Amino acid sequence: MTTSQMVLGVKLRDDARFDNFHGDRNRDAALRLEAVCTQPAGAPVVVICGDSDTGKSHLLQAVCHFAEQRGQSAVCISIGELMPFGPEALVGLEGHDVVCLDDLDLIAGDAHWEEAVFHLYNRILDRRGLLTVTLSEVPAALPFGLADLGSRLAHGLLVQLGVYRDEDRSRILMARAEQRGLVMSDDVAGFIMRRAPRRLGQLLGILDTLDENSLQAQRRLTIPFVKSVMGW
Repeated sequence: MTTSQMVLGVKLRDDARFDNFHGDRNRDAALRLEAVCTQPAGAPVVVICGDSDTGKSHLLQAVCHFAEQRGQSAVCISIGELMPFGPEALVGLEGHDVVCLDDLDLIAGDAHWEEAVFHLYNRILDRRGLLTVTLSEVPAALPFGLADLGSRLAHGLLVQLGVYRDEDRSRILMARAEQRGLVMSDDVAGFIMRRAPRRLGQLLGILDTLDENSLQAQRRLTIPFVKSVMGW
């Protein structure tokens, strides 16, 4: 499979945008990232770092949506999905105005991948593009063996996300329900929050299940309905 074929296969989530990145905990970070995207030449690389449950992938895809709205070419690639094809799969990505690489920490310590990412960074810089990556931790805390790559990432614009508080999770849950046309009251949200796993991804997975079973409830979520669907 060629890189161009993989790029064509990438589909951005419609709901992964700056304007629906909910929750006060990381809202300022999202606004800062959106502001940077209006002047990409000033920051050749942006590093979004944080736990797996903080919305990094959402913001990465939001960067792509924002670029496309401005008439720019953008691509978002999952490093985990790209790795089986080898480092050469990165060749040609610099043809886009904005290149987003998710989970870049997966290649830390792999000399061939690190060198390929470093050269991609330089090609993007030469074209005055924008490289945005996500990491699980700040660059200095990861085992990058190529000093030049670690240095470039460490000196890029750092957008650090914090773990969500319960009130943020509840607000995100209700906002996502509203986007789907579901009616969720504070009581129902509270009931779900008391019984659901604490991780945001699992919480939104419950919303997927409720959405799939909600037609009989005429799109209104009640506590008895949630109990029956989830077996609580």
